[in-house]
Amino acid sequence: MPQVVENSRRRGLPVSDRLTVLSRPDERLRTTSFCLAVGFGARHDPAGGNGAAHLLEHLLMTAPMAGAGSLSEYTERGGGESNAVTGLETMLFEARVLTEDAPAVLERLLLAVAAPALTPSVLAAERQVVLQELASAAADPSDVVQDAFLARLFQGHPLGRPVGGSVEELNRIDAGGLAAVHSGDFLRRDMALVSVGGMSEEAVRAVVHASELAVRAGGPPPEQPPPEQRTGHQLPLLRRDLDVSWPQDDFCWLALGARAPHSTAPQRHAFVVLAQLLGSSPSSRLYRALRGEAALAYAFAAWSRGYQESGAWRVLVGTETRNGPHVVAVVVGLLEQLAADGPDEADLDAARRQAAMQLTVRSESPLEHARLLAQRALDRTAPACVDEETAALRRVTADDIRRAAAELLAELNLVVRPEARR
Repeated sequence: MPQVVENSRRRGLPVSDRLTVLSRPDERLRTTSFCLAVGFGARHDPAGGNGAAHLLEHLLMTAPMAGAGSLSEYTERGGGESNAVTGLETMLFEARVLTEDAPAVLERLLLAVAAPALTPSVLAAERQVVLQELASAAADPSDVVQDAFLARLFQGHPLGRPVGGSVEELNRIDAGGLAAVHSGDFLRRDMALVSVGGMSEEAVRAVVHASELAVRAGGPPPEQPPPEQRTGHQLPLLRRDLDVSWPQDDFCWLALGARAPHSTAPQRHAFVVLAQLLGSSPSSRLYRALRGEAALAYAFAAWSRGYQESGAWRVLVGTETRNGPHVVAVVVGLLEQLAADGPDEADLDAARRQAAMQLTVRSESPLEHARLLAQRALDRTAPACVDEETAALRRVTADDIRRAAAELLAELNLVVRPEARR
């Protein structure tokens, strides 16, 4: 498999020290996929401005550009696809286009990110769109429960902030303040641009070299926590808490989980495999217990995600409220069994294969591959290739799973939405 992270300075690509560029040309493809990842997300929102990162992402995609409308409109008028996503720690800008259109789209993408038109009128219009997005999310308990779960795990910490922000704080953000966030923080964060597909490496190099982003991205990075604080130990103490008031509604969503290792911790792979053991695949222990044997739920999933200092492991289940306590008992019982006895070899092998398969599928889809490489390139300590990460997943042992399950049980927390009415 190709190398995941390659620093631009080693390639001689004349861009900022903050910007890493990686090209994976494939002449068999008629399309080219781009992903620009920026190490900036909801955790970096300014005080009193929760939602600024998400709002900025919207504006970078939709602000008009000279002679071509917005980045989104320009890309999709040519038949391409574009999207952007804000997370807790990263922002992704993506496009998939015909290779003949790729140089022009890449030029526009880099310009839109580097020099947006953050005018009061553009901000006012897009803020209303974001508020509608928040209203839609607030009406979906499966969305609300995840924000509430992270707020519980990371109470008082930036990782506990909702990505979308709050209506009150969004309404206080003005164009000048957002422009200051863009120039004073966003452009100083590490960035990684990945191209996968028909566009040649030389063509990518030419566009990036001439881009506004190559000029503007850089400068001293924002203050970072010292290395000894890049672990979950610096977070507020999390106590086990399974005490909830069940709602009167007929159906509810519950999130059950705890903190997981940070994004580059060696033990993170065990938590990923454990999520497969209790995931939605018919090969998982939870599927057999929750759906096959007890018929308690149809919609459920489990996953583990790492961040800079810590991570979050969770099981998300939609169920009839009357079945909620039984669902919790099933999940807790499985974790207790795994913590005591570990998985049997057949289940463990299936879970390892599922985790490896998910990674492989991502690497074989051009746009997903670009996204994967860009996210990895932001962290210079990440594994150098997909093969290395896959091998680490396959090395997870029954003892690793026992330890991971025991750690989760010690801090297990439960959140249910909608909330019980008083």
